[in-house]
Amino acid sequence: MIAKKRASGAMFGLAYGDALGAPTEFLTMKQIHRRFGEDGPTQLNGSPALVTDDTQMTIAVALGLLDALENPPFTSDLITPMWVRRFVDWLNDPENNRAPGHTCVRACRGLAAGRPWPRATEPESKGCGANMRVAPVGLAPGLSDEQRAGASQLQAALTHGHPTGLAASELTAFAVRWLADGMDPADLPAALRDRCHTQRTAYHERWLGDLWRRPGVDGPAEFIARGWDECLAVLDLLDAALARPDGTADPCEATGAGWIAEEALATGLLCFLLFPADPVKAIWRGAASSGDSDSIACLAGAFAGASLGMDAWPAEWATRIEYAGPLARIGAAWDPVA
Repeated sequence: MIAKKRASGAMFGLAYGDALGAPTEFLTMKQIHRRFGEDGPTQLNGSPALVTDDTQMTIAVALGLLDALENPPFTSDLITPMWVRRFVDWLNDPENNRAPGHTCVRACRGLAAGRPWPRATEPESKGCGANMRVAPVGLAPGLSDEQRAGASQLQAALTHGHPTGLAASELTAFAVRWLADGMDPADLPAALRDRCHTQRTAYHERWLGDLWRRPGVDGPAEFIARGWDECLAVLDLLDAALARPDGTADPCEATGAGWIAEEALATGLLCFLLFPADPVKAIWRGAASSGDSDSIACLAGAFAGASLGMDAWPAEWATRIEYAGPLARIGAAWDPVA
């Protein structure tokens, strides 16, 4: 049997979605239709086709993971300085000129100044920067569930300290992992809902330390439960949208505009689950949306690529996408050898 190269599919898929969604971010549906037609952008433009900070930061997360997995055991003490270095490198990269998120920039400036990450992070932010970049934590092989959960929340917490950003990042990583393991996409919403319930009071102290300590918060379980509850609420919206699927409507009207973490997760999932067998249509739908279209399409591409593999994407796109070399290196490192 030919391996589907799901890690490569996810890494390239998120970059394809990011590139398609970049020119429609901040546009209304009327503006998108006027400029790109009813389907929105459907082809990669440019050579290379440029991505945004979503892909750049995803690559930073992935490269940190590659370094860490070469030096087991995988722990927070091992990965934290590696991710800090990669995030600071991203901050200072001249190519970091794609309208990066303000929260990510502020937090990374704190990291660059030498502040410990719990002081550098933006504690009340749950922006989509928390989970737009987490797919590599889902793709990395050999992690226990505890390691995957802790690491997905930690990479979010380096910049976004809100509990919903942490929970949404964990759900995103596990969705990618389950799809790469062959889960039927139709089973994914229920699996995510179940994880919200089982993890509702699970605080990963070994990975997050005392991040939970806030005025008015009595303990770590209370802190993290808020994040899982907000994710459950947006999964309700996802279930309602899937009960009456409409592949022609703006997905942001159903599950949110995607500027915040739980909405980015749900709307990216909606775009994928509307077209589970057609990854290109999934990212088209994400790009033709009225919200944070690059992040929505980026997440939809990660889900679709993890589910369907590299060969599901147009072959010529792999030679035209920006950062094709790092994307290929990461995918090859984590795809099973046939």
